[in-house]
This record gives sequence, structure tokens and C-alpha cells, in this order.
Amino acid sequence: MHAGATNAEIDGVIAEIERLGYRSHPIHGVERTIIGCIGDERGKARLTALESMPGVEACVPILKPFKLASREVRKENSVIDVGLGVRVGDTRLAVMAGPCSVESETQIMQSARAVKAAGANILRGGAYKPRTSPYSFQGMEVDGLKLLAKARAETGLPVVTEVLDPHDAELVAEHADILQVGARNVQNFALLRRLGKLRKPVLLKRGMMTTLQEFLMAAEYILSEGNPRVILCERGIRTFETATRNTLDLNAIPVLKEWTHLPVIVDPSHGTGYWQYVTPMAYAGIAAGADGLMIEVHPDPAHALSDGGQSLKPARFESLMQGLKKFAEAAGRAL
Repeated sequence: MHAGATNAEIDGVIAEIERLGYRSHPIHGVERTIIGCIGDERGKARLTALESMPGVEACVPILKPFKLASREVRKENSVIDVGLGVRVGDTRLAVMAGPCSVESETQIMQSARAVKAAGANILRGGAYKPRTSPYSFQGMEVDGLKLLAKARAETGLPVVTEVLDPHDAELVAEHADILQVGARNVQNFALLRRLGKLRKPVLLKRGMMTTLQEFLMAAEYILSEGNPRVILCERGIRTFETATRNTLDLNAIPVLKEWTHLPVIVDPSHGTGYWQYVTPMAYAGIAAGADGLMIEVHPDPAHALSDGGQSLKPARFESLMQGLKKFAEAAGRAL
């Protein structure tokens, strides 16, 4: 739309888009409004007639397969408000920290207090856990969600936790501020569509064997259902290397920053699988342009029920946060 397009003109274009059988997706920028037209590409020639309508500047086909996630649609970076005064994608880095799994009230409360004291602004913790073995700890489920909500009430930290099943999406959304899609579910399209309808912030993790285009197409499923609040997470990919759990793909950060307006964070805990490598890769992620970090922190990693080997003790996390200030400043960011 033209920079000075009126609300009536915008509403008129939206009505015509939907009359033609497409779904409209308005994006209100600082200077102008862009209206995405979602539907069958075979009929897109009909949309060129919209250029004759009042307030329309141009009708532009988006060449990227990921339409709404593309910078062709939105030039400026998206900033996601996750509640309780925390935004992901602005100049202040988002640091999500906490244990892999919620194990007990004592454990999650200790973790929440420690990560907040060190400077984290979002609490992570798994209530539902996707495990490689069906005999491994699967999480505390609903009880875990209630403990996360209790930790949020005490610390004021927004909570991010994983959703495994589309049927549990509403339940998890009642207790969490950000809904996480794990690496194994990145192409669970039924789950992605369900989260798109909830309008709650979604943290989408890259799959172990997912290309960046496939990753953004997964984000597109959420966006196309009307939920623009998507945060991307690079958490390592599977390669031939066996010295680390995964290979943290730092290339992904500048590439994604070029291709998409969505914020990008890095998970060096899963990306390396060993606590001693987490700090240097966290610094590298911020230096590469990431908007934040996801770090596993546990008060007693030796007895953790999941991923203890890659979890930092609270003192080590505090040290990471102190060192991170220099890298944040160098990247034009702040904690």
C-alpha cells in the first residue's frame, strides 16, 4: 500500500483479496502496510488487478517459497513480544536459561532464581520431553507445567516449554508464554498449523537434518495460519563429526538474517552436547548476529534426569553471562 493509505482503503483491498478466494495477511510497518495474499499460486494473475484500487502502490509476486517469512514481504526485523516486558529481536539479547527437564519443585525453583540472578530474561524447562528411548524420563507433564507457572510467578520470568502433541497445545499455552517446537517436530505440520491458530509466541527449533529452506517453510506453516510471532532457533545439525553431539551451524545465522525478518537465537547446549563447549559457542553465536541464546542450566548436572552432560552449573552460567557483555557490546546489543 502507499505510505499514506487510509484504513478504509486497506480494508477495501483486504475485502477484495478475500472475495477472490485468498486469505489476507496484513503487515503493519512503521511507514506503510503490506498485505500478503495467501492461496493458490495458479490464480495469482487475478491479483494484479488490485493495482487499480485506491491506496495500492504495487502488486509484487514473492519469489521465495517461504512467502510470509521472507524479507521480500517485510524489510525490517520482526520483534516478538513474549510478555512480562521481554521482547525477542530488538537490541537487548534474549537469554533463555534453565534445566532440560522439570524434575521437582526444588530443582526448578533453584534454577529459576539462579538464572534470573545471573541476568537471563526467560526461563526454559521441559514438562513434556521427546526422548530417543521410550524408557527414558518423559517429563512431569501437567505437574511440570504447574511448577513452571509457579516459577514464573515468583521470578517474573516468561516461560518457554515444548509442545509435543497438537492435542496438548491449548493446555501448554495456558501455563507457558512461549511454545517450543523441538527439532524432531519441525515438520510435524499438524502441530505447526495448530500453533499457528493459537497466536502465542512460538520458538521453532531447526531439525537435525533440516535445510534452511525447509526450516523457513516450517515457519511458514505457522505464519500462514495467522500467527506472526515466530522465533527461529539454530540448535545444531547432524554431520559426520562425532566429537560433539551435533555441529552448531553458525553459517545459519547470517543466512537466515539475510533471508528472513524473523528473530534468530542459538542453542549451544544442544549444538555441542558438552558443557565445556557451551560458553565459547554462545559467544560465537552472538558475534555472528544472533538475537539471543538458549542455555541449559541445572543446579546438579551430575544427577540430572536428562542432558546433564551439556548443562551448566549456575556459577558457570553466571560466568558466561559476565563474559557475554563484551560480545553483546561488540555486536551492538545489550543484556
